Amino acid sequence: MVSYMDYNSPSTQYTFDVNKSPLFKKDNNNYINVLGVQQLNTLENVSLLDIFLSANNFVEPHYHQNAAELVYCITGAAIVSILNPFTKQLLNYTITPGQVANVPQGWWHYEVATVDETHLLAIFDAPTPEVILGSDILKFTPANVMSHTYCIDENQWKKAVAPVKPTTYIGPPNTCNRAHDNTSQHHPRYINHYDNQRYATEAYYQQYPPHQQHYIDYS
Repeated sequence: MVSYMDYNSPSTQYTFDVNKSPLFKKDNNNYINVLGVQQLNTLENVSLLDIFLSANNFVEPHYHQNAAELVYCITGAAIVSILNPFTKQLLNYTITPGQVANVPQGWWHYEVATVDETHLLAIFDAPTPEVILGSDILKFTPANVMSHTYCIDENQWKKAVAPVKPTTYIGPPNTCNRAHDNTSQHHPRYINHYDNQRYATEAYYQQYPPHQQHYIDYS
């Protein structure tokens, strides 16, 4: 029990219909419902997202600043990709019904359905699943900052991110102008390649071995 909850109150809730709590809807086959303490006030350190995806749809790259995430596959199949910030390794885990993948708090990750009618349950150890989305980072970070920081052409950057819609959640958006090719055919590493991938190059590790990497103290 939690100290802030008055269990004698008539407003105390012990049940809720998650089907009536939409977080985001792309279409009838791709949407997310949410359950947190705002929906069910007796919840403690637990919340969830009920995720429905068709093949080749992504839950966009993001991280949860306040919680770890356990992704459970109910139906269909998905790849959960996690960037380990310590090893700089991109970890790709295929999950099918009854299997889970665990994402530590604050780690960059995303999911893609590999078949239609994929149903995932994302469980969090926090009363509300807070999130920072890749689309918001791309859209709201000033172009001159990205250009100067990464030494890229500012106009090219603006052109590249112009189609990005804030708070995408599930991509690609219905307004995507690219040819609707099968992702598994043209981007096989997303769908068919399950091996863990090095995010950094060997040259990076030669220059900055893990025990010698440089850190800047801004304090």
